[in-house]
Amino acid sequence: MTFGMNPNSRKLPPGQQLAAPGRWPIIGERAPMSSAGLGSLEICGLVDHPRPWSLGELENLPQIEISLDIHCVTRWSILDMTFSGVLLEDVLNCAGVHATARYISFVAHSARGHSTSLAIRDALDCQTLIAVRCGGAPLSVEHGGPIRNIVPHRYFYKSVKWLTRIELLAEDRLGFWEAESGYHNGADPWREQRYMAPTIDRRTAARLIDSRDFSRHDLRSIDAQGHDLTGLRAVEALLRDANFRRTVLRNADFTRANLSNAHFERADLHGAIFRDADVEGANFAGANLRGADFTGASLIGCSFCDPIRDDGQPLQAVLDPQTTVLPQSLWSPLAPEQIDFLIQSGFGTRAG
Repeated sequence: MTFGMNPNSRKLPPGQQLAAPGRWPIIGERAPMSSAGLGSLEICGLVDHPRPWSLGELENLPQIEISLDIHCVTRWSILDMTFSGVLLEDVLNCAGVHATARYISFVAHSARGHSTSLAIRDALDCQTLIAVRCGGAPLSVEHGGPIRNIVPHRYFYKSVKWLTRIELLAEDRLGFWEAESGYHNGADPWREQRYMAPTIDRRTAARLIDSRDFSRHDLRSIDAQGHDLTGLRAVEALLRDANFRRTVLRNADFTRANLSNAHFERADLHGAIFRDADVEGANFAGANLRGADFTGASLIGCSFCDPIRDDGQPLQAVLDPQTTVLPQSLWSPLAPEQIDFLIQSGFGTRAG
């Protein structure tokens, strides 16, 4: 049986761009904690029949294939992927859910034990799948196999790699990405629910902006738009979803900072340093990147140009020969239009 999961499969949610053809970027941990324990899924918590399920037992349940679009919070999407496995609803029916259970926690077999949660009703309405195959083949380990939950209609951090435990709860329990990284618990890509509220108040933000030193601070969603932050020190700062639109950041130092989904549209980043930084999903469209250094930066899903027209022209970053970007051989995480822009800017050549 096959379900078409997304009636808007030809349309991308706001802020998303298609990943390069044939590429499924790897986000977060690259491998499970160990091979021991893989291939077993424990159902526990507020259920009548807590028990482990082996991979073989899951495969003996009625198998469903779904076709869906996946949307990563770091702004890349892949259309029409197919996964197969057993519906979460069927597994829960076997377990017998207590009347007091309201939430469900999905836990990974990873070093961090990362997890995520959903209201049970939402998980069932989304037709959550306990997936064991992708594109007709066993789900690969690097992409969360042998068992991974797949939650259609939500950002992909709600789909946990190396799924090892499903726990039914009376009260919600935020998962790793929500509690540690500030990702939105709703995770609806069509409503662009990427992050929860900022981590600091306006007074604290103003003090740090005046100091021009963000180093090692957690400043998720800080609004520094339009400020002059020339020479800003932001080494190892946590600046997810930060707003630096039209900000002067000449010679700023973002070494090893986390700038996932940060906004740098039209910012002046002349001579800025992004060495070993996480700029996944960051938007540099229209920014001055002359002399900027991206050595070792993670560029998955980031943008240097915006196809949306601005005054009749594309909004494009400005680069020069002193701009240091990754070698073309490492551009695969970028969307095709971003690769084309870098080539047109003189940083690579088209194959063939």
